[in-house]
Amino acid sequence: MAFFTGPRLLDFANSPPHLQFNKYVLTGYRPVSSVQDCLKSLFYLHNELGNIYTHGIPLVGFLILLPFSIPWSQINVTWLGVVHFLACLSPEVGSVLYHLFMNHEGGASVYHTLLSLDMFGVCMVNTLGALPIVYITLLCYPIMRTMALLAYTILSAYGVYCAVTARTNVRRLRSFAWQALFRFFLFMLRWSGVGTGSPSSLRHFLTMDFLAMLGGLINISRIPERYRPGLFDYWCNSHQIMHVLVVVSIVFLHWGMVEDLLWLNHYHCPLE
Repeated sequence: MAFFTGPRLLDFANSPPHLQFNKYVLTGYRPVSSVQDCLKSLFYLHNELGNIYTHGIPLVGFLILLPFSIPWSQINVTWLGVVHFLACLSPEVGSVLYHLFMNHEGGASVYHTLLSLDMFGVCMVNTLGALPIVYITLLCYPIMRTMALLAYTILSAYGVYCAVTARTNVRRLRSFAWQALFRFFLFMLRWSGVGTGSPSSLRHFLTMDFLAMLGGLINISRIPERYRPGLFDYWCNSHQIMHVLVVVSIVFLHWGMVEDLLWLNHYHCPLE
């Protein structure tokens, strides 16, 4: 994709120090740029183009398609649909802004602000995406449901702090561990029959978490570029693979939530 001729690209050694976070990506770095020049980089090939479009295209698709696929007329608790919609959009928004403007002339301070925004978006899909799951899983236990929603929100706030202050990919991934364990506990409640929800949604949620975790592990392991430095500078490197897996995981989250919302419209808790 090269509608315009871009500036001369840099190699790893000559790129800004704050952009030297993947030593296996050797070429294709954009020089320090203004906002206008960053926007122009949407139209020529560089090593962040794939990262921008692997989340930018799904963002546009989700904005257009998700509102029509959420069964609004059949949702008894409207906030569940709103929160789910925001959860599906949040990681793409932060990611696109981060990858598009990471070489901004503001330097390292702007870069770290954008990185924090990116991490905040990831935290939001973990937080907002799970709140409807908590609500529906504990539907018939109002007191426990309220306590679980509060506990998960507090846990998520701590996860946000850990993610935005982490200085390595490994620590950022670890920031989401407690949220993942909390969700796994909810899934066990559903599997055991104690929790409630659509019988077919659980497999979607488990697939969602598996894909998201796999993407995170691929990203921190720098596979495949660590085995062939320079070969994956522009396409199919670990971060792009993670982006694709994250988008697919959000699709599974959406499928599971739609089934839960339809189920919720017809389910009545048994009388004590």
